[in-house]
Amino acid sequence: MNTIIRTHGLTKTYGRVHALDGLDLEVGAGDVHGFLGPNGAGKSTTIRILLGLARRSEGEVTVFDEDPWQAASRLHRRIAYVPGDVSVWPNLSGGEAIDLLARLRGARTRDPAYRAEKTRLMEAFQFDPQKKGRSYSKGNRQKVALIAALAVPADLYILDEPTSGLDPLMEVMFRREIVRVRDAGATVLLSSHIMSEVEQLCDRLSIIRAGRIVETGTLAELRHLTRTEISFDAAADDALAEGRARFTVDSDRVSGVLPELARRGVEGLRIEPPSLEELFLRHYGDDLDALENGAARPEALTRRARKEQGARP
Repeated sequence: MNTIIRTHGLTKTYGRVHALDGLDLEVGAGDVHGFLGPNGAGKSTTIRILLGLARRSEGEVTVFDEDPWQAASRLHRRIAYVPGDVSVWPNLSGGEAIDLLARLRGARTRDPAYRAEKTRLMEAFQFDPQKKGRSYSKGNRQKVALIAALAVPADLYILDEPTSGLDPLMEVMFRREIVRVRDAGATVLLSSHIMSEVEQLCDRLSIIRAGRIVETGTLAELRHLTRTEISFDAAADDALAEGRARFTVDSDRVSGVLPELARRGVEGLRIEPPSLEELFLRHYGDDLDALENGAARPEALTRRARKEQGARP
């Protein structure tokens, strides 16, 4: 596998605080790779290092086999980046802002091919390019960055909560565009809190916690680490009470259960593999339990989130 992004033992410290604590991440060429974790886990710090906006403290990091800190200017010609909170120039129109961002990546904005692609994307995302930046909602500011990123072909797209503020219809358009760039051979690193988005788009995913990768693989591979729920109409089995029978089984043993269910002639059989949310909560469920039970005070959680994000206390 040709690796586009590789980190090994990547560490980023701010004083005594470890924002990244030995992060190992590999993103293969042509993959859409999901990068999951809550706020404060280290996602944004990782992305800043990959973009050459922050310098690693220790460890190794390469993008296209180059050090992003040393080769940031050259790499940025091959990378399209969309953050989750976009700011635009208040006195520029949306169209002018898109053109400016495209020129920063080396695009010739008078090129007919660029203009045609920009127009196609503005129509797809239902974007009005005439309004000034000061009048745009969060969703429209997000569209500026998305259209600018997608209008100029890139080898690598780094997307950090790219659909933040978009309505469901625009999220569908975004997914179609990511499939398009992937099919054209590009690589995508997608950080998102929208689990359905990651499930639909990503070939592989990595879950980060406290600055380290705690799980990585395809969704199918990760599902084998959890349990699958099986249910059927209990009334079809004389040994069970009426209603719906449910039980869970290790995901890699489902095929061994099916012959017995067939022998019993069960009806209404449903097999539900674990969702991405369930996989995610395998690593963060204790945090959720602490919040629900009141065991963790909000200010304590805030301090921990700041510590994991690398902010100074």
